[in-house]
Amino acid sequence: MRAFRDDMGRPFVTIAACRNQSWFVCASFLLWFLLLCVYHSQFMVGKNLIALLGNHNPDIAVNVAKYSGSVDSVSLPKEITESSSTKLRDEGHHINVVFNDQSGDFNLRTKDVFGIQEHGIENFGQHSVSKKELEPHDHNDQARDLIENEAQSNKNLVEAVDPEKYIDQRIKSNSDSCLGKYIYVHDIPSKFYKDLLQKCGSLSNWTNMCDFASNSGLGPHLPNFERVYSNTGWFSTNQFLLEVIFHNRMKQYNCLTKDSSQASAIFVPYYAGLDVARYLWGSNMSMRDSGSLEIVKWLREKPEWNKMWGRDHFMVAGRITWDFRRWTDTDSEWGNKLMLLPESKNMTMLTIESSPWNSNDFAIPYPTYFHPSKDNEVFQWQNRMRRQRRRILFSFAGGPRPNLQSSIRNEIIDQCRAARRKCKLLECTSGPDKCHKPVFVMKMFQGSVFCLQPPGDSLTRRSIFDSILAGCIPVFFHPGSAYVQYLWHLPRDYTKYSVFIPAFDIKNGRVSIESILQRIPRQKVVEMREGVIKLIPKVIYADPSSRLETLEDAFDIVVNGVLERVDTIRRDMREGKNTSFDYAEKVSWKYNLFGTVEEHEWDLFFERGKM
Repeated sequence: MRAFRDDMGRPFVTIAACRNQSWFVCASFLLWFLLLCVYHSQFMVGKNLIALLGNHNPDIAVNVAKYSGSVDSVSLPKEITESSSTKLRDEGHHINVVFNDQSGDFNLRTKDVFGIQEHGIENFGQHSVSKKELEPHDHNDQARDLIENEAQSNKNLVEAVDPEKYIDQRIKSNSDSCLGKYIYVHDIPSKFYKDLLQKCGSLSNWTNMCDFASNSGLGPHLPNFERVYSNTGWFSTNQFLLEVIFHNRMKQYNCLTKDSSQASAIFVPYYAGLDVARYLWGSNMSMRDSGSLEIVKWLREKPEWNKMWGRDHFMVAGRITWDFRRWTDTDSEWGNKLMLLPESKNMTMLTIESSPWNSNDFAIPYPTYFHPSKDNEVFQWQNRMRRQRRRILFSFAGGPRPNLQSSIRNEIIDQCRAARRKCKLLECTSGPDKCHKPVFVMKMFQGSVFCLQPPGDSLTRRSIFDSILAGCIPVFFHPGSAYVQYLWHLPRDYTKYSVFIPAFDIKNGRVSIESILQRIPRQKVVEMREGVIKLIPKVIYADPSSRLETLEDAFDIVVNGVLERVDTIRRDMREGKNTSFDYAEKVSWKYNLFGTVEEHEWDLFFERGKM
């Protein structure tokens, strides 16, 4: 072909060249038309889908909704829009297209028709199309290209898959997010939970629990006159109302089922702690045991029990384990024997303090005063604790234990007083005191770098979680106070968030708490405080009236831990393995924490009678 140039020297194309291009365009269109006819004759998959794939109307359109909300559109022909609807749903990186055949033949659902990948390529079926090609410079060509590529890439799918079966599989896969997570809640008689709250005035000899039972067990809202708390999410929560809080959180659980055969675990909403608290003082053992014996008898007679003999059941007992471990049948012995019943030993028992020497109970965090309803409330509180000015080196909130010979509280109080301005003491007495007023406790902890957490009447205390909530680094004196307790919630490497000073060294006067804490490098202190602040979401229970979106709170972690434990037991039973422990229960703390029962430097702490 000869090229000619105009007066400016620019080339222009002759008529012959245009004629050659026209032949090329016509031949290309004819080839495309023949291929479409062949496809149409072989794959009859439904009149609306064929109409969509074979229509050449320039008014065709596909609406692509970007995640940001902007819309690129090409129009659908009128006859198609009247008989079928197209839905495009953005799911992060994927967009679903649904063709609904109004004729009743079938509905074909295709997933991931095209999705945005990190490298900037739009996937349509198995065909890759660059973002540039999808720009709306020519909507008609764009629509035809997309439709043709979809027809080619889904050729085998349409040929091999029964549409109705395919839809059923897609619906099932969409609901599989709860697979392995379903929980069935036993509908136990109301006297085991609801009736107890109706008699809230008799639940404690010294405290009216009615106010604390309000707001789904969170208690009354805390006023923020001194700006110690954030404006929302703070309640006067009693440490023994965990059963009520947990039960109300369970009602919000995403994967509840009314079909017990579908459940991976079964929850028993028995308020064991509230039940036994009525009879801990001045009652005989038969009264203390009555509720426990009745509930296990009720469970034993249910068909769900026979499935795994209770090994898939779990229960929350909102007091320390020692309130449920009475070893003898004498009225003078403390507590009831719920944890020692054969049925309970098969179940997963959740308490605010577990036994280091037994394997059927697991410790979960005490409830704190903070129960957020939104993720942002947690983030704001964490940032506030990062900025908090802390002028006190260490502090202690608690009272002496003169009746416990092994207690180190007297020594700790003496050392705090000797440190003067470097230590702040909030001494608790038997009468009304500041220790039982959240504003004084939280204000002191927020102004302290370290918070001392010695054992009290038992190894653990609520103050541990109050100090974490305040961003104060806890100082432990016994490994049973936290390290062997809250294995689902606290890091195994305790040096990341706490300081450990052996109680024996305090008791013998060999160490100075002030000197030990002052020698910790500043950078290490900063790292530990950040470790504590990051733990806050894991040790709080969100408001049961709402639901956090991205964060897992203490409840979520407990449920995951229970499901994982039950799944392990179920697998062992299926494989014929022995589900009982092959080590002595008295060293269960060691096995749970280290995975071994070898000799350890903490062994002395766990000799019976040692605190």
